[in-house]
Amino acid sequence: MDKLDVAIFIAYLLGIVVFGSSFYRKNKSAEAFTLGNQRIPTWVISLSIFATFVSSISYLALPGQAYLTNWNAFAFSLSIPFASYMAVRFFVPLYRSVNSPSAYTYLENRFGPWAKIYVSVMYLLTQLMRAGTILFLLALLMNTLLDWDIATIIIITGFSVMLYSLLGGIQAVVWTDAIQAIILIVGALLCMGTIVFKMPEGVGQIFDIAAASHKFSLGSFSTELTSSTFWVVLIYGIFINLQNYGIDQNYIQRYMTSESEKEAKKSAWVGGLLYVPVSAVFLFIGTALFAFYKANAGLLPEGTQADKVFPWFIAHQLPVGFTGFLIASVFAAGMSTISTSINSSATVILTDFFKISAENPESGKKSMRILYTASFLFSAFSIGVAIAMINVQSALDAWWKLASIFSGGMLGLFLLGYLSRKINSSAAIIGVVAGVLVIGWMSLSPIWFPQWGLEAYASPFHSYLSIVFGTVAIFIVGFLLGHLLHRTFGRKQAE
Repeated sequence: MDKLDVAIFIAYLLGIVVFGSSFYRKNKSAEAFTLGNQRIPTWVISLSIFATFVSSISYLALPGQAYLTNWNAFAFSLSIPFASYMAVRFFVPLYRSVNSPSAYTYLENRFGPWAKIYVSVMYLLTQLMRAGTILFLLALLMNTLLDWDIATIIIITGFSVMLYSLLGGIQAVVWTDAIQAIILIVGALLCMGTIVFKMPEGVGQIFDIAAASHKFSLGSFSTELTSSTFWVVLIYGIFINLQNYGIDQNYIQRYMTSESEKEAKKSAWVGGLLYVPVSAVFLFIGTALFAFYKANAGLLPEGTQADKVFPWFIAHQLPVGFTGFLIASVFAAGMSTISTSINSSATVILTDFFKISAENPESGKKSMRILYTASFLFSAFSIGVAIAMINVQSALDAWWKLASIFSGGMLGLFLLGYLSRKINSSAAIIGVVAGVLVIGWMSLSPIWFPQWGLEAYASPFHSYLSIVFGTVAIFIVGFLLGHLLHRTFGRKQAE
C-alpha cells in the first residue's frame, strides 16, 4: 500500500474514534447510554440496522463466494423482505409495548427468570465470539496487506472501538454506524466501477464471461436438503432473519431508540431492505472479478483462494488513495458490528443481571458504572478471543458450529411464547432441550461421528438447516407437551 493509502486509513480510524467519543457529553445516564433518550433520527437508525447486517465477513465473503461459485447467496437476501414485514407487523409493536431496553424482558414475563437468563447468556457468548472473529479477520487483512503484527492490530482496533462505544453509548454506535454504512456502500460502488472500467472490452465482457460459466445462477432449484440449493438458503435466511428481527438484542434495541413506533417500523423496513441491493453489489463484484481475471490472465497468482481475490484486487489494482478508502470501508463494516455488540451486550448485562431500584439516589451512577465496566470487559474478552484465534485457526469452524447450538434455541423459545398462551415454563424448558439436541446433532455429528465410526448416524442434512429443524423441534415439542399438560391439569382442576 502507498503511504497515502495508509494515511487515509489511519485518518479514518482516528476520525471515527474522535467523532464517536464526542457523544460523551450527551451520555450521562443509563437511558442515554442504552436508548439515546429516544431522540435519534430515523435515517440514522435505518443505516445502523443496515450496518448491523453487513460485517467485514460479508464484505469479503460475498465477493469470494460469487467468484468461486454463483449468486446462490442472494437467496438469503431475498428472505429479508419477509423478515422485515414480520418485524413491522409483529415484533416492533411487541417490544415497544414491553418498553424495556433488553429484548429478553419479554421472555421473563412469559416464562420466568430462567428464560431471560438462558437467552441472555447465549446471546452474550455468541456476540463475544462474533466480535472476536471479526477483530481477527480485520487484523488478518491488514497483516496480508502491510505485514503488520496481527496481535498489535487486534489490540489497537479493539480498544479503538471500545473507546468510542464506552464513552458515547448507543448514540455513538448508531451515528458511527450511519457514517460507516455510507463509507462501505460508496467503497463497494467505487470498486465495482473500477472493475468495469478496467475490463478490456467494457462492461459487456463481464456478462459474456460470467454467463458462459453460469456465474449468475441462483443455485439448484432441487428440493433436496443435503446441499445449499436455492430453497435451502432461502429457508435458512427466513429463519435466521426472523431470529435477527425477533430476538436479537442488536436489532430490538434499535426499535427502542426510535422516538415512536411509527419511526421504529420505518427504520426496520429501510434498514433491512437496503441490504438487498447492496448484497447484490457485493455479489456482482465477485462475478466481475471472475471475469476480470479471466480476461487478464496472469494478474492473479495461481492458487489464490477465492476469499482472498477481492483483497488482492484492492491492494494491486485500485488507484492510489482508493485502496486506503476501500480498506477503511472494510474496517467500517467490521467496526460497526463490533461496536453494536459492545453496547448491546452491556445493555443486556445491566438490564438482565442487575436489579437497580430507581428510587435509590445513587442508582443512576451505579448503572453507569455497570455499563462502563461491562463495555470494557466485553471488549477485553473479545480481544482475547481474537488473539487466541491466531494460533487456533482450525477451531474457528468448530466454534461456529457450537455458536449455532447456543443461538439456535432463542427463536424457537420466542415463537413458542408468542404464538401460544397455553404453554407453561416446564413445557418450554423441555422444548428448548429437545431443540438444542437436534441442533447439536445436525451441527456436530458430521464432524465427530465419523471419528467414532458412526457415520451412518451422522446428520445427512445441510448445516444451514440446523436452526430450521431446531426451531421447529422446540416449537412442536413445547406446543404439544404444553397443550397436553394444560388439558391434563386443567381437567383435574375442574374435577
